[in-house]
Amino acid sequence: MESIQAYNFTQWRQIVASSFHNVRAAAPAPNFRATAHHKHVGDIELFDMITDPHTVIHTEGDGSFPLSTMCKFSLQLEGVATLVQDGRSCTMSPGDLALYTGKRPYHLVFDEPQRSLVVYFPRSLLQLRDDQIDMITATPISRDEGLGKIIIPLFEQFARNLDDLQGLHAQSLIRASLDLLVTVFAEHTERMNGELEDSSQLFRRATSYIDENLHDLDLAPGTIADALYVSVRNLHAHFSSQGLTVSAYIRARRLNAIHADLGNPQMRDFTIQSISARHGLVDASYVSKAFRAEYGESPRTYRTRTLT
Repeated sequence: MESIQAYNFTQWRQIVASSFHNVRAAAPAPNFRATAHHKHVGDIELFDMITDPHTVIHTEGDGSFPLSTMCKFSLQLEGVATLVQDGRSCTMSPGDLALYTGKRPYHLVFDEPQRSLVVYFPRSLLQLRDDQIDMITATPISRDEGLGKIIIPLFEQFARNLDDLQGLHAQSLIRASLDLLVTVFAEHTERMNGELEDSSQLFRRATSYIDENLHDLDLAPGTIADALYVSVRNLHAHFSSQGLTVSAYIRARRLNAIHADLGNPQMRDFTIQSISARHGLVDASYVSKAFRAEYGESPRTYRTRTLT
């Protein structure tokens, strides 16, 4: 599906099932027709879809694919859609964008003819904690509010110019745009939370310190506590209140950073070991095992699949 093609519902159902894991199309309008323009840029996929009314349903995975490693967002370009996930339902009008994750069930309902851009990308590119993602799924970002005024027109231009997204520069551009989108999501979560409480401020300071010092081989609860002028016990307590441990968070962020660099074409001349080392993991055997456990494939396999 690398170019614009038209489909009846039987064909569309097959396209949806083959393009997205554990997703099926249902409840089509009579004489259903759809067109789709697909672009694969590195490990990011973009789908510009024009469809008649129907429903898209994502179910729990069977474990054959690590769905927790993938995220999607839909940007409504024409018509209206309803997204349901995590007990929330949102209606998206043109200019609205919403995030959803392959980790949990969701469904999209298109009650009228519509056009939307779907971007399918690795979870590692979304530099947000799981609890932040859980907070913003099925929560629309508007082109008319806040930082949405900046980022959404950019993705609207991507939809109109998919054929121009070619080569390493295109991948870098899309990754940079996703980084900007993360800023919009982060602003949104803070606005939803209102003023951060002292305990949340300390947790943010700690996670920021960790992210800025992943390269430090001595990064550990003790050094973090010293840098923040708190006790180790207090540090552990704040992470525990978020359902996390300090060590597990450090490990996850390091693997996340390694995953992102391995898929970055600008890092293709760096060895896997040097990339791992720049994020504080120097044991190649440990990195390989931990990476496979987290992402379902070895670092080398992921890199080869993404950059070729």
